[in-house]
Amino acid sequence: MEILIRASQFILSLSLLIVLHELGHFIPAKLFKTRVEKFYLFFDYKFSILKKKVGETVYGIGWIPLGGYVKIAGMIDESMDKEQLKQPIQPWEFRAKPAWQRLIIMLGGVFVNFVLGIFIYIMLMWAYGEQFLPNENVKDGVWVQDSLAVNLGLQTGDKILSVDGESVKQFSSLSLEFVNGDKYQIERNGQIIDKKIPTNFISQLMDRGKDAGPFLYPRYPFTIGKISDDSPNVDSKLKVKDILTSVNGESIKYYDEAKTILGKYKGQKVSATVLRGKETKNIDLQITEKGTLGVVFTTVTFKNLEKLGYYQLANNKYSFGEAIPAGLNKAWETLTNYVKQLKKIFNPSTGAYKGLGGFKAIMDIFPNTWSWQAFWEITALLSIMLGFMNLLPIPALDGGHVVFTLWEMITGKKPGDKFLEYAQVTGFIILVALLLFANGNDLYRWIKTL
Repeated sequence: MEILIRASQFILSLSLLIVLHELGHFIPAKLFKTRVEKFYLFFDYKFSILKKKVGETVYGIGWIPLGGYVKIAGMIDESMDKEQLKQPIQPWEFRAKPAWQRLIIMLGGVFVNFVLGIFIYIMLMWAYGEQFLPNENVKDGVWVQDSLAVNLGLQTGDKILSVDGESVKQFSSLSLEFVNGDKYQIERNGQIIDKKIPTNFISQLMDRGKDAGPFLYPRYPFTIGKISDDSPNVDSKLKVKDILTSVNGESIKYYDEAKTILGKYKGQKVSATVLRGKETKNIDLQITEKGTLGVVFTTVTFKNLEKLGYYQLANNKYSFGEAIPAGLNKAWETLTNYVKQLKKIFNPSTGAYKGLGGFKAIMDIFPNTWSWQAFWEITALLSIMLGFMNLLPIPALDGGHVVFTLWEMITGKKPGDKFLEYAQVTGFIILVALLLFANGNDLYRWIKTL
C-alpha cells in the first residue's frame, strides 16, 4: 500500500509538470499562429493509450512514461520528422517564424516551470508558513555519534557557525549545506575554528546508504524508549518516556553526558531523578558492569523538545503579501542549491555522481503516507529542477534550441537543417546515456539492499 501511495504522488506530480511544461510551448506557438500537430503526455512510440484530434492538434497519452512533448510543425525535435522538412516552408511552420518568436516558443516551457515552482512556494508559505529549528538556537552544539561527522573533524558540543562563509538558517538543512559546501566554521569551547569539507564527502555520505539518516543531530535528553527484558532495572520504578535528569546528584541534560556519568558507576546502585511528564521522580537504579541502564534510548520530537525547554523553534506565519517574497526566496535557494549540486556531480573526485538517481530515486522522495504539503513541496522542487535542466545547452533540450536561435539572432546566420538534425541526434544520445546511468544507479543501490 505504501508503494502505491508513493507511486501515485510521483505519477501525479510528474504528469502535472510535463503537461504544464508542454503547455508553455503550446500557448506561444498558437499565439504566433504556429501549427501544433501533437500534444502528448508521455511518449507514443508505435501506439497511444489514448488520443483525440481537436482541430489541427492530436491530444494524447503515450505508453512510455519518460516525459512528454508537443510536435510543432516545421521544427526539428524528438519526432525527427525529416519528410516534413523536405517540403517547401509554409507560413504556419516553426521554421517560417522570425527568430524572436521561435525563441519565445522554446523558452515557454522553462518559463512555466520556474513560474510554477515560485507560485507553489508562495502558496505553501501562505497556507502553512514555516516551522523549523533555527541553527543558532542549538546553543549547546551538535551531537556527534556518526563516523562521517567524526571524519569531518566534528565533536559533540561544536556549534556550526557557517558553511562557505554563509550562516545556516535551519538546522535541518545542515546536511545539504555540507553537500554543497567546501569549508565550514565552528565554535568549540569559545574558540573559532575553520575546517575544510573533504572532496570525497559526498561519496562517503552515499556509501552510508539512504536509510542511514542524517549524520548530525541536535543534542537530545536521555529519554527511555524501552526497558530491555534482561535489564537490571526491569522491575524498578523506571518507565518508558522517563527523562533521566541526574545520577547521584550529578546533573544530566543530554544523552551524551549521561553515558559519561553512568560510566563512573559501573556495577553500582545509584540514586537518580527522572522527569515524568511535569513531575520529577526520585528512583534507585542499578548500573550494569558496562556502565549502562539496560534500556533503549529514544529521540523526542522538536515540538516536545521545545515544551521541555531544550530548543526554541521558529514558527513563521505569512500573510499573502509576506508570502510572495518568502516564496521567491525559497525558490531562489532551491535553484542555487541545485546548481551547486550539479557542479559537484560533474567533478568525479567528489563522488556525487553516485547520488544521481532515476525514476525510483525521485519516487522515493515522496512520503509513504499522503501529504498535500509534502506533495506540493516536492512538486515545486522538481519544477525548479526541470526548468533548469531544460536550460542546459544540450541540443535535444530546450536550452540547445535556445543556443542555436540566439546564435542566429546574433550572427544573422541560421544553422542548416542537417546540422540541427545531427545535433538533435547527438543530444538525444547524451540524454539516453544519462537516463541509463541514473536508473542504473537506482538498480545498483537496490541490488545492494538485497
